[in-house]
Amino acid sequence: MTDLAITDIVNPPPPPAVGPKRNRLRRALRFVRHRPLLALGLFIMLLTFFLAAFGPMIAPYSPTAADGSAILTPPSGKHWLGTDSSGSDIFSRVIAAPRVDVTIALIATAISLVIGSMIGLFASYYEGWIGSLVMRTADVVQAFPLFVLAMILVTTSGSSLTALVFAIAFLNIPIFIRLMRSQVLSIKGRSFVEAARAAGHREFKIAVRHVLPNSLEPGLIQASVTIGFAIILTAGLSFVGAGVRPPTPEWGSMISSGANTIILGQWWPSVFPGIAMSLAVLGFAIVGEALQDALGRNA
Repeated sequence: MTDLAITDIVNPPPPPAVGPKRNRLRRALRFVRHRPLLALGLFIMLLTFFLAAFGPMIAPYSPTAADGSAILTPPSGKHWLGTDSSGSDIFSRVIAAPRVDVTIALIATAISLVIGSMIGLFASYYEGWIGSLVMRTADVVQAFPLFVLAMILVTTSGSSLTALVFAIAFLNIPIFIRLMRSQVLSIKGRSFVEAARAAGHREFKIAVRHVLPNSLEPGLIQASVTIGFAIILTAGLSFVGAGVRPPTPEWGSMISSGANTIILGQWWPSVFPGIAMSLAVLGFAIVGEALQDALGRNA
């Protein structure tokens, strides 16, 4: 045995360094593995995204096709979740509905996150009467019953999908304004901001390049919960006829059309869409709650 081999046995070489990306992945997997409820929430959320992308394509029947010979048939081997009052297959409509509900929720949440974060950033970074005006306006918006205000905004805008998206986004903007404001107020006095100011950077550049990236984390976490709320709001508006209209597959309109038959004992047209919507919202809520808990522990 050579001297080099003996040295290697006595002082073995260190293991190869693990890259930062692999370390972050391992920490994330360990975090999820020790929280089975979070794993369930992630599974539901990913399944919802999968159905939003591929649900209409994997549906056994056309989600908008009506069959007059199979009206309100109970769950069976042919129609797993039964059919509705127009003879459409409920299972096909349930798995196709996330394309509408989730898409509206994602777009509305993204709009409210971007606009709310930017308004909150400058309203708190440049304090004064402008910041006070912004916060009082947010107070006024949040003082109204959100569902009633959403109905007013949608109906006065023509009850289109675009109006629905912007109404939901408008209602969620104050949430992100407040989150961003609280973060900026705690960050803008830190040493790295003072160092950037001492280096001669303009206030606008400091706000966008230094303060904003360090203030986004709570807003991104809140977005998960907001997506679930946006799904509920979309379904609620469709339930009262102010949102998505049949025959487009959407959970709220399906619950609304099936509610008329519950009194006759035909419960499946509304119960199954309600369960699907509840599970989707639960998944987003679980993930958001877990991320908020992790952020609180690491703070």
